[in-house]
Amino acid sequence: MTDVHFVKGHGTENDFVLVPDLEAIHPLTPEQVVRLADRRSGIGGDGVIRIAPTESSSDDFVRQQASSATFFMDYRNADGSVAEMCGNGVRVIAAYLREHGLETADTFSVATRGGIKDVRVTDDGFAVGMGPWRFTDPGAAKDFGHDTLVHVDGHGPFSAVSLDLGNPHTVVALPPDSDLDDLDLSHPPVLNPVAPNGSNVELVRPLGPGHIRMRVHERGVGETRSCGTGACAAALATSFWATGQVEDHDEWIVDVPGGRLRVRALPGQHVELSGPAVLVAEGTFWL
Repeated sequence: MTDVHFVKGHGTENDFVLVPDLEAIHPLTPEQVVRLADRRSGIGGDGVIRIAPTESSSDDFVRQQASSATFFMDYRNADGSVAEMCGNGVRVIAAYLREHGLETADTFSVATRGGIKDVRVTDDGFAVGMGPWRFTDPGAAKDFGHDTLVHVDGHGPFSAVSLDLGNPHTVVALPPDSDLDDLDLSHPPVLNPVAPNGSNVELVRPLGPGHIRMRVHERGVGETRSCGTGACAAALATSFWATGQVEDHDEWIVDVPGGRLRVRALPGQHVELSGPAVLVAEGTFWL
């Protein structure tokens, strides 16, 4: 049995178990991740983030980021599966690095399997440059932004569009006669065509210009209180449906069950996410 130091944190109630592994001596197995993330027998979280030196990664793509980012976000879903990154999780790891003096500048970068994520300190937390985004199917833009049909809780099919933000997302254009709060997301939505590597699914209700509500089912986790990359995908898709384009510097408020996020379109088809990050506890777990 090994003693592992952990920190618990959340970004708009999307919660994570952080495992600082600054000497790269605690690689986590899928079984260990499941134990840590279990809400009854473990610490509990939507995912587990191992914080390790970028240069120590066994992944060539990640290791190549060492010149830009000292620390690597080794992110796993609650079921133990490996994921590219997590937008809310980047803010939580940023809060840890700042609080422990591992990053002291107001701007710095974090390495992820989805590429470098640039972080800057804001008044209410952190803003993260999420990198480039794109429609998964380039032809979706020619079909009014729809490329997928989704069934949720036996309802549908609903029109949706799939986007890539370093991880996969399918955003549902919820019709006016469907109540966002009433849909059951305890089971994975059914996609047609099926996403080959799975997909996070966002259900969106516009509230006004630049303002939406969202619920999300995350692959490998289930429904979560928030999803950062999902908020970006939802804002981008909604903007495209409304105007047929996404303008540089467009901004959106995205309300999720766990709070409020802000999304901003950047030049070059990039996007930035901002919001709070909170560290709530730390201790030792016996793995």
